[in-house]
Amino acid sequence: MGGAIDWILFAATLPILGTGLVTMNSFVGENPLFTRQLSWALIAIAVFFAFSFIDFRFLRRTGILVAFFLFSVGTLLFLLVSGEVIRGTQSWLTIGGLSVEPVDPIKLVLILILAKYFSRRHIDIANIKHILISGLYAFTLFVLVFLQPDFGSAMIISCIWIGMVMVSGISKKHLAAVILILALTFAGLWFYVFKDYQKQRILTFLNPLTDIRGAGYNAYQSTIAVGSGQWWGKGVGYGTQSRLNFLPEYETDFIFAAFAEEWGFFGVILLLLCYAVLVWRILVNSMRGATNFEILFGLGLAVLFVSHIFIHVGMNMGLLPITGITLPLASYGGSHLLTEFAGLGILMGMRRYSHAAHKEVAKNEFLGPA
Repeated sequence: MGGAIDWILFAATLPILGTGLVTMNSFVGENPLFTRQLSWALIAIAVFFAFSFIDFRFLRRTGILVAFFLFSVGTLLFLLVSGEVIRGTQSWLTIGGLSVEPVDPIKLVLILILAKYFSRRHIDIANIKHILISGLYAFTLFVLVFLQPDFGSAMIISCIWIGMVMVSGISKKHLAAVILILALTFAGLWFYVFKDYQKQRILTFLNPLTDIRGAGYNAYQSTIAVGSGQWWGKGVGYGTQSRLNFLPEYETDFIFAAFAEEWGFFGVILLLLCYAVLVWRILVNSMRGATNFEILFGLGLAVLFVSHIFIHVGMNMGLLPITGITLPLASYGGSHLLTEFAGLGILMGMRRYSHAAHKEVAKNEFLGPA
């Protein structure tokens, strides 16, 4: 029996939470965002500990996961009809005065359904039909999220599927076929689905200076904020780009840029080290999973965190298009914070009945014989 809590993993989350809270705090008068985020953080931590004492072996049942998936599809369809529009995206439900973004927990549902699917078929995973069937699950959610339109979350769904396909033991030949299919899909989306403003976001990232007062404004201000932090930063509360509102949405989509401006290069390194420790512990716990299902869930959770971090940091530095992706555990918002701590809590719950397998034994059980 494994211990209930990985205290190294939990400890890594605390400075990241603190980073977000300090960065979004105005330090002048009462800040409702800071107060709300602190409340959400405490609730999310409570969820983490509560989930860590639940036996999640019931999630191995196909019927339960299929029900979760169908409920997710139904929720996304409902959003397209009756969802609240916030910042141009119809992806929010208002419940009792609170705005909830269902796509965040739906990402966990996708990880669970893919973990279940691949865990039952690791021996004959070389059959390309399993790639196509698993892709159908992801593509269904991708389309419904994309139509909101929430391009950022749609990209995360794609990353989860691609990441879990890659760790499932797929052959390199089939991997090349998947990449080709994705390239053709993107080409089709570009010519027949993408709206003009979405194309403009992608084109502008190549050269933000061509439209710094329009589509390239956010990217331009974000790169200024990151660069102006230099080595040691301007000091907590002294970030001019964020505090003077040159950088929009600095509490959410651009919190990394706001943090980099105030803490500088060395602060960014410390933040990324905390994320590295967090992802490392997720991987360690996943590879000690009792079955393939637990292993794959942990790996999928790692993909979720890494893709969010990579895309958020990339867009804040002007290296990727602006897609509205939050920085895990740091950006303002209760939906993603609860989802992230719930995912970590599920991993801790699985840790309770895990076993420490020999590295090669785990590898063969997970990937199948060479």
